[in-house]
Amino acid sequence: MPDIVLPFWGQRRKIPAYRITWLEGKGNYTVVHFSDGSEMIVSLTLKKLEGRLPSEIFVRPHKKSIINLLYLQEIRTGKSVSICLANGNEIEVSRRKTTQFMKLVVAFQQEFLPLTMPYAMA
Repeated sequence: MPDIVLPFWGQRRKIPAYRITWLEGKGNYTVVHFSDGSEMIVSLTLKKLEGRLPSEIFVRPHKKSIINLLYLQEIRTGKSVSICLANGNEIEVSRRKTTQFMKLVVAFQQEFLPLTMPYAMA
C-alpha cells in the first residue's frame, strides 16, 4: 500500500495509507484520523484528497467522510445505513450512495479478506 503525501504546516509529510482510519471534511480543510487515535488537519478539501487515496480501500460513504475499509467493523442497517469503525466511530452512509457503497464493500471483501485470513479457506 502506497504512502500518501499530505501538506502540513508548509511542509509535506509522507503518511502510510494503512494508518489512516478515516477522513472528515471540514470546509476547505480535512481532518485525517489515524489508527492510533491521533488526528492531523490538512489544508486540502476532501475531494482533492480523494484522488490521492487508493480507491481499492478508501470509499466515500457520505459527502463529509472517506473511510478506510480495513477498519470497517460493522454495517448497521435499519431506517438508515451507518457504519462502525474499529475505533468506535460511527459514520452515516448517504441514501444516494448506499447501493454503490455496499458494492464496494463486497468487492473489497472478495479481493482483500481472503489474503488477510488464510484460515478462511478451511
